[in-house]
Amino acid sequence: MSSNLPDDPSVATIRKLTRHLLPFLFLLYIVAYIDRTNIGFAALQMQGDLGLSDAAYGLGAGMFFVGYLLFQIPSNWVLVRVGARRWIAFLLLAWGIVSASTMFVSGERSFYAARFLLGVAEAGFFPGIIFYLRNWFPSAARARAVALFMTAAPLSAVVGGPVSGALLNLDRTAGLSGWQWMFLLEGLPAILLSSAVLLFLPETPSQVHWLSDDERAWLLTAIETEDSQTVHESSSPLTVFRMIAVWLCVIVYFGMNAAHYGVMFWLPRLIRGQSHLGTFQIGLLSAVPYLITTAAMVLVGLHSDRTGERRFHVAGCALVGVAALVAAAYAGSSLVLLLGVGLAVVAVNSMYGPLWAMPTTLLPRTRAATGIALINSLGNTGGLFGPYLIGLLRTSTGGFRGSFLVIAACLGMAAVAALSVTTFARKPLETAAVGPG
Repeated sequence: MSSNLPDDPSVATIRKLTRHLLPFLFLLYIVAYIDRTNIGFAALQMQGDLGLSDAAYGLGAGMFFVGYLLFQIPSNWVLVRVGARRWIAFLLLAWGIVSASTMFVSGERSFYAARFLLGVAEAGFFPGIIFYLRNWFPSAARARAVALFMTAAPLSAVVGGPVSGALLNLDRTAGLSGWQWMFLLEGLPAILLSSAVLLFLPETPSQVHWLSDDERAWLLTAIETEDSQTVHESSSPLTVFRMIAVWLCVIVYFGMNAAHYGVMFWLPRLIRGQSHLGTFQIGLLSAVPYLITTAAMVLVGLHSDRTGERRFHVAGCALVGVAALVAAAYAGSSLVLLLGVGLAVVAVNSMYGPLWAMPTTLLPRTRAATGIALINSLGNTGGLFGPYLIGLLRTSTGGFRGSFLVIAACLGMAAVAALSVTTFARKPLETAAVGPG
């Protein structure tokens, strides 16, 4: 049956998957991202209250990714064994409690501990969702699905920025600082949504009533056909440690996250340094580039799916980010500086959809969860490197120029790695010493 006919089950099925699954997953990711990144707004008050230096703040903000790295793969092994619904529900409950409890930090050590534990609790969520989408969406529709899901990241800043800025105005209400109210109130949604996951998130296509028999049969056949194309390969999930393409994806993701989180965790401070705005106005202004990013992510993901091309989409966005950060580093005015940073935000976030379509297409089902977790965990160390580097350089130089240039170099490295992924697809490393094999 032609895929262009209106009654084609493939068209109807993808539409139903998009309509029934993505909005709820989208909401969960907004909550996760707000709890992960609201530290940037808390810093407007917390640094002064706790006496944290820029270097200490940058290290603490990035400490999230230490816990994230250490517990990413173990968390995803558990997910495969107990199922996405139960494990994601547990993770929501855990990180909601940790996020709300961050209101009790009192110095550097407790700040580092809280951020580390938040990383541990969130470690399995994002790669678990990517693996979940991989089991529902065929590869031809996957970049668009991932891009739509990941628009929650920039939209979390659109929502979370003004909300966090407004909550900071509760400063000294009932004896609590504004940043303490912010952590408490923004941690509650994750706790409440943990129960909703158990009620509304289906585990497999066979469990849903909103797919017809034809649609369910088409979906299961499409996914099984893709899996069967790789059955001749080793079923051991540990073999991903020896795939060159996987390590290239790690390099791409590292560069992306160094830029993404380096900018996101410091953007409120950057805006305050270039203006005399209050916390709510800073939240509104910081939301602008992320609102534009939402549209850009969808358009890049759609174009990547329509053309079937991934690496040039990733590399092209990275190079735009490089140019924007270099322009911001040498900007002669606050307007040019903020515009350069804003363009970098749009470019970096637009890489996510086509990037995550690469490993989910390259890896068979038996290795997908481990491969995604490996890329996400090691690549997210860029989230430690970027914020800490900016804080360290600001402590020694007082400015952002050196930080922007180093982060731009990381993005350039990501572009080169992205262009090399297809060349080394499915090829193993020459020596088994790199991984357990």
